[in-house]
Amino acid sequence: MRIPKQINRLIGQAMHTYSMLDDGDSVLVAVSGGIDSLVLASILKKWREKAPISYQITAIHLDMGFDSGNTASLAKQQMEKIGIELEIEKTTFGPDVLATENGKSGCFYCARNRRTKLFSLARRKKCNKLALGHHKEDIIETFLINLFYSGNISTMVPSQSLFNGDLTVIRPLAFLNKEQVKALAENANINGAANPCPLSGTTKREQVRALLDNLYQSNTKIKGNIFAALSNVRQDYLLKKPKSL
Repeated sequence: MRIPKQINRLIGQAMHTYSMLDDGDSVLVAVSGGIDSLVLASILKKWREKAPISYQITAIHLDMGFDSGNTASLAKQQMEKIGIELEIEKTTFGPDVLATENGKSGCFYCARNRRTKLFSLARRKKCNKLALGHHKEDIIETFLINLFYSGNISTMVPSQSLFNGDLTVIRPLAFLNKEQVKALAENANINGAANPCPLSGTTKREQVRALLDNLYQSNTKIKGNIFAALSNVRQDYLLKKPKSL
């Protein structure tokens, strides 16, 4: 993979700002099979070749049980092209959630099960870092999802320490927009798999994404302004939580 200078600088800026990687780290990379996670795996491999530090990479794909392993097979093929062995962990999280929740809150429960499984795998494989392929738009969308549907101001952060520091979740693509991630994929001839979930196309995230896409088209500065606002919070101009009477 050839990483253009501007994109490489943004990756380095995210890595440095949030101290994502240290010498001797063992990194579990969650590979969904989509372009974002495949590009992330390729970047981590490329950075390891030139970085002044040494770290181990373990790549895991959680087969969610939707498509008889087709996505897992495609992900494995792409990871072979990248040069990283991919381990497949079979689950029935997807069908189980759809059966018990009838589609209601399915994304929440499915994501929670997936996250819990990844934490367990990181612990089992003695990995102290969990790398996820979320980019700038994902962070902005999560902020608005939490604002609209959960009534709080928060988002996914580029680095988050968990379990008393035993595990840190890192998002090295945090400062890249999705078009830059796509450009990296095209450059490296990486092809992502489509999302096999039956709810794809109907989720809250996709509703928020459609809203944002319209805003981005109307004003090219909006995306950057929202992202900048997430690190420019004026606490004195926020409301206090009402006291009980």
